[in-house]
Amino acid sequence: MASAAHLGPLRVALVVIGIVFIFGIYPLTILWPSGWTWHMSGHSTYLQMILGIYATLGVFLLLAVRNPLKHLSLIWFTVWSSFVHGGIMAVQSLVYPEHRGHLLGDVPALLLIAVVLTLLTPRGEGAVA
Repeated sequence: MASAAHLGPLRVALVVIGIVFIFGIYPLTILWPSGWTWHMSGHSTYLQMILGIYATLGVFLLLAVRNPLKHLSLIWFTVWSSFVHGGIMAVQSLVYPEHRGHLLGDVPALLLIAVVLTLLTPRGEGAVA
């Protein structure tokens, strides 16, 4: 079983990622649209959808902070969906030159989130709640 001390860095990461997902993505789309907004012309219903999905995920990551071992499926969903989402966006950024800014914005951010959570989340015997 993972000790409270070993879970400390994971808890910090969950708080930071949760807060960024809830409050940080929208300001980034305003401050750095070429790195964070995919549909920049006019009103974007896509952006509203993405913001809603990530804000919801952020709330659940904050709820997981109390007992991360009971929420491993949520944490691993965040890891794998971040790898997949970041990977798809990376390919699209390479294919469509108007989206190259994402290679310095949301693509590395998602991959960083996936790597950090992968490194901090206990596996095997250490993941027993």
